[in-house]
Amino acid sequence: MALNLIHMVAMVVSVIISLGSFGISQTEDLTKGASFIFGDSLVDAGNNNYLPTLSRANIAPNGIDFKASGGTPTGRYTNGRTIGDLVGEELGQQHYALPFLAPNTTGRAILHGVNYASGGGGIMNATGRIFVNRLSMDIQVDYFNITRKQIDKLLGAANAKEYVTKRSIFSITIGSNDFLNNYLLPVISMGARITQSPNGFVDDLINHLRGQLTRLYKLDARKFVVGNVGPIGCIPYQKTINQLRETECVSLPNKLALQYNARLKDLLQELNENLKNATFVHADVYALVMELITNYDKYGFTSSSKACCGNGGQFAGIVPCGPTSSMCSDRSKHVFWDPYHPSEAANVIIAKQLVNGGEKYMTPMNLRQLRDV
Repeated sequence: MALNLIHMVAMVVSVIISLGSFGISQTEDLTKGASFIFGDSLVDAGNNNYLPTLSRANIAPNGIDFKASGGTPTGRYTNGRTIGDLVGEELGQQHYALPFLAPNTTGRAILHGVNYASGGGGIMNATGRIFVNRLSMDIQVDYFNITRKQIDKLLGAANAKEYVTKRSIFSITIGSNDFLNNYLLPVISMGARITQSPNGFVDDLINHLRGQLTRLYKLDARKFVVGNVGPIGCIPYQKTINQLRETECVSLPNKLALQYNARLKDLLQELNENLKNATFVHADVYALVMELITNYDKYGFTSSSKACCGNGGQFAGIVPCGPTSSMCSDRSKHVFWDPYHPSEAANVIIAKQLVNGGEKYMTPMNLRQLRDV
C-alpha cells in the first residue's frame, strides 16, 4: 500500500518535520518494555523525512489528527496514529517508538523503542526503487544492529540482553510493496516477471524474510509479531485505476497476497519450532482488513472504498493526499485515509485486535499475551 511514483512527485518539496521532543520525557518508565518496529509506510513514523526519496508523507493534511504533534505532519502516512503507535499505547508504553533516522533518537530514548520502517521498503532490496530511496528490510535489520550495540552501552551487556529478550516486542509489517512496487509494476519489473513465476517470487520473499528474522534472533530478539500482506487489490488506488465497482477488488494482487500469506504462516511455524525460546506471532492482517472492508458499516464507517484524502476517479484513488487534495468531512467514517493507507479510525480497530484479539486473527497468542511470556 505504498505511494506510487507518479503521484508522489508533488511531495518531494515537502518540509521535513520530525517527531521531535514528544517521543521521550525526562521521566522514563521502562517497566512496559519497548517496541522495535520494522516495515513499510503502514508503520513508518518519519524515517523517510530524512531520505532523498519520492515517498514522503510529511506534508499536510497528513497527520491532521496526530495529537502529539498538534496536527503537524510527522511523516506518518495517515491522518493520525499508525498501527505501531496504537499497539504501543494499548500495551501501556508511554512513548512512541522514535524513527531511527531522527536526530533525537539517541541516548536513553532508544530504550522506549525504535522505529525502522520506511515508506516504499520491502523484503527484497530491489523493491521500491521507483521511489529512488527507501530502507529495505535488510537495511532496517542493519540499523537495529547499531541500536543493539547502543543498548549494551546504556545498560551493560547482561541487562541489555535481558531487556531485549524479555521486555521487547519486534513488530514486522512488510511485504505489500514487494508486490505493488516490484512484482506487479509494469516495465520496471518486467524482466523479473518474465523470468520468475509467482511461486518463484514468493519463494524468494520467504527465503529472504527467513534470513532477516533469523538475523534479528541472533541479535537477541525473542518476541516477534509478523503481519501478513493485506488485501492490496482492494485499496482505492487499485479500484480506481481498474475502474471497478464499489464492492469489487482486483483479483491478481489479492491472489498473490494470499499465496504469500500461506507460505508466511508456514515459515512462522517453522521458526517457532526451530529457534529456541523464540515466539513468532502470526497476525492475519488480510482477514482483519477484509472484514473492515466488507462489513464497514458494522464498525461505524460510511465508506471502505473511497479515500478520505485524495483526488481522481470514483474512489479519489489516483492523486495521493496533499495540500490540494479534496478531503472528506468526517475522517473517522472512512476505512481508507488516502489511496493506499488506512485511516486512524481503522488503525484503532486493527491495533485492538492485535493486542487483545483471539485466534481468529492472532496465533498462537495476541500481543498482550506475548508481552507477558
